[in-house]
This record gives sequence, structure tokens and C-alpha cells, in this order.
Amino acid sequence: MSETLITGLSLGAVYALVALGFVVVFKASEVLNFAHGSFVIAGAYVTARTHELLGFYGAVLAGIAAAAVLALVVERLLVRPIRDAPVISLAIMTIGVEVILNTELIRRIGVDIMPLGQPWGADAVSILGSNVPVNRIVAVIVAVIVIGAFLLVFRFSPWGVAMRAAAEDRETAELLGLNLGRISMVAWLIAGILAGVAAIFLTGAPTPGLAPTLAAVVLRAFPAALIGGLDSVPGALVGGLIVGMTEAYAVAFQSELEFLGRGIGEVMPFLVMIIVLVIRPQGLFGRKETARV
Repeated sequence: MSETLITGLSLGAVYALVALGFVVVFKASEVLNFAHGSFVIAGAYVTARTHELLGFYGAVLAGIAAAAVLALVVERLLVRPIRDAPVISLAIMTIGVEVILNTELIRRIGVDIMPLGQPWGADAVSILGSNVPVNRIVAVIVAVIVIGAFLLVFRFSPWGVAMRAAAEDRETAELLGLNLGRISMVAWLIAGILAGVAAIFLTGAPTPGLAPTLAAVVLRAFPAALIGGLDSVPGALVGGLIVGMTEAYAVAFQSELEFLGRGIGEVMPFLVMIIVLVIRPQGLFGRKETARV
């Protein structure tokens, strides 16, 4: 049972990293970025391709940089020119970007599984009688550090203050002289960095490496963002943990849940998302939009 708990926490922590990327972009630019999953895959692909040449840590930096640059290119070349378009048009555009990038990345990955060269490999440690992959433990530690650092920046840095002001009232923030374009650019850059970090652990033990199926795994982070609330940073963390724990325990009790069908663990995050959104459409921590008549 401790193994399931740690699996749930580690998955939740990594999902929270990905969900945080969705939330940061949405708060800064009001874009529902469906292309975020391709940033994760791009980061993993570059890390896998370069780890023998640069070593693991050098490859990690290259992968994170690649994901960040890709996010920045999408924001500068595709999102920024049509930033005043309807929200639905921007969302559909990012879906198109996701399809194109994923198709090309999956073609490059091919049918072989590509290792990223994590130095801890498939090592496991015994915790309360259960063997837990070291990758899971490292994922929790790194996620806590990264998310903690982000929260400090978001709370105390000038960019964080400006972003919160822009999320509260974009028109007023612009009238006060805030550079919304720069706020959006930094947000997409941070989202790419978070995606690159998450890629390291989504492709580690017990997963054997980077495979085309990573796209489906990353997709499960989207319910985490919606469950917590797309405009809530703490919501991304809570949503990630909810999705991770739900998935881990659904897999652990697969035999008891067999009447719901095979692969229930992969579907469970979306079932939880539907239940939450039916009860609370803005998510657990999201703000309810009010209109003045």
C-alpha cells in the first residue's frame, strides 16, 4: 500500500508540474494551450537524443531549453499575432499545433523506446516493505523544489505581481503601463521549462523510456488543471495530486474495479474531472466569473 501511495504522490507531483504550465499560460494570456503536451514530448525527445553526447545532466538542460524555446516560438509566432482573436479560435489553433508537433515527434521517435539515461535507472528502495522506484522519489523531491521556487517567484517577484494584476483585470493592468506581451512571453517560457522538467520523470522507471504513448500520459495532466481551476496556481497542485492518487489507486485495485472495464486507471482522471466540473464548473479553486448588468 505504501508503494501505491508513493506512486500516487509522485505521479501527482509530475502532473502538477504539467498542469501548472496550463494554468500559468491561461492566467497570463487567457489561452487554453492544448499544445502544451507537445512541449513535454519535445523536451523528452531532445534529452533522449543528446544524453550520450552531453551526459544526463547536460541533456536535461538541453531538453528543458528545447521545450522552453518551442513554447516561446509558439507564443511569439502563432499566439501573439492573433492575441485579440476569440478565445475559442486561439484554443483551436493550439490544437492544430499539438497535432502537427506530435505527429512529427512521434514519427521521429518511431517504434523503439528511447531511454533518457537517468543515472538512477530502474533502481528501487524498500519503504515499509514495498519496493519503490528511485525515479518516483526523485520526482517528488524535484517537483516540490520546482513548484516551491515557482510559488516564491509568483508571490514576490515583479513579474509575479504583474501577472496577478493582469489576470485580475487585463484592461486596467494595460492602462497602468504593464507590458502584457512581456508577461505572456515569460509565462509561456516558464510553461516550457515546467514541461521539460516533467518529461524527465514521466519517462523514468517504471516506464522504460520515451515512447509514442507519452502523449496519452501527458493528456491526463489536463484534467488536473481543470479540476483545480484554470486560473488557480494552488489548484494546479491540488488537481495534480488528485489525478495522480486516483490513477494510482485505480490501477492498484484494478481487479476489484474490473466491472468498470479494462484500463480504468487511464480513464479515471477524466471521470473525476467530469464529476468536479458538473458540481463546480470553474474547478475546485477557480474563480466564478460574474457579469455586471
